[in-house]
Amino acid sequence: MLTRRLIVCLDVKRGRVVKGTHFVNLRDVGDPVELAARYEVEGADEIVFLDISASAEERSTLLDIARRTAERLFIPLTIGGGVRSADDVGRVLRAGADKVSINSAAVQRPAVITEASERFGAQCVVASIDAKAVDGVWRVFTHGGRTPTSLEAVWWAQECVRLGAGEILLTSIDRDGARIGYDLALTRAVSDAVAVPVIASGGAGQASDVVDAIAEGRADAALVAGILHDGVTTVGAIKQQLREAQIMVRAAA
Repeated sequence: MLTRRLIVCLDVKRGRVVKGTHFVNLRDVGDPVELAARYEVEGADEIVFLDISASAEERSTLLDIARRTAERLFIPLTIGGGVRSADDVGRVLRAGADKVSINSAAVQRPAVITEASERFGAQCVVASIDAKAVDGVWRVFTHGGRTPTSLEAVWWAQECVRLGAGEILLTSIDRDGARIGYDLALTRAVSDAVAVPVIASGGAGQASDVVDAIAEGRADAALVAGILHDGVTTVGAIKQQLREAQIMVRAAA
């Protein structure tokens, strides 16, 4: 049985970790380097930094944060936001990231996935997909969930894998920050359609939601944020529930 992963997401804006609901109403929750180190100690399997205001200045800020974080972390670090080219991917990897998440740029120019995969390996290319139900269809949105596209999410996930992505980070905009559980139907549809790992994101309200994302949504990993930042639960408590559900997870160091 494969070990499932619990991934902690840190949304970064102007050098601080923020959290909102449905991608808006952001509030400050702490220092990214300190939070990443804390969650590693608590047993997180990976850390994801997402630059949610990726101007050139913010990108420089996040690369500095990545360097300082990578010096302290022993678990994998993924960075995304504002990555537009294979050269950008290279810069992020050199700053200390193990994987790079690409979202809007891949929709605008899909070849960027192939270029990054061929240069650096599929294992470090994460296709990030933000999806929302529109008239009964899961549509892909870009630019932090603000810009709709005509792409259907399951088809787009398959296309990203065909282009060279080694992992899918799948976020339900409808569930983001709502704490009502992951969109299991969406997660299951994408997980069943692709042969690479799928990370469920958006909607965790309690530890049992993570169990559901893996057991019912068939995700390989689950991403959590607000419920940890606000002390609703802990990495340890989530992993204990996963073990009780007979889901294999890595023990805390």
